[in-house]
Amino acid sequence: MRIWLISELLLLIVVANGAPVVLGLLLGPRCNQPLDAGRLFPDQRPWLGASKTIRGVLAAIGASTLCAPLVGFTYIHGALFGGLAMLGDLLSSFIKRRLGFPSSCSQPGLDQLPEALLPLLVLQPVHTATVPEMAVVITVFIVIDLLLSRIINPRQATCKR
Repeated sequence: MRIWLISELLLLIVVANGAPVVLGLLLGPRCNQPLDAGRLFPDQRPWLGASKTIRGVLAAIGASTLCAPLVGFTYIHGALFGGLAMLGDLLSSFIKRRLGFPSSCSQPGLDQLPEALLPLLVLQPVHTATVPEMAVVITVFIVIDLLLSRIINPRQATCKR
């Protein structure tokens, strides 16, 4: 196992997924236009929900882009990493809305897996992590995300439909 590579990939995932949260804490409700513009899917539920914003996606891509050279990746790979992490995050939100879970509702596993797995799989030829190394990155990210979510929003609970 290449611990250094695992650490680098974990840092990129944490940065990509943490940047929207940090920017949200700093800016509050300013500039938080929902990606789905409040539109409803044919099932009459939101496409994604109010917490998935243009600001958040741009923050993730920007932060990952800036962080990538610090861990030996190009700016382009950083932008792709952040974009893919957000695509995974949006996919999990879309699935949660179809299952009837409200926006900002915590669903352990579903909240973390797509946003970590998608950039790791798509960019595997770039970072060359093995399946066991990627599994370690994903597992550690899930633990970090669950712990930080409880610290940042202690009232957030796993939601029921």
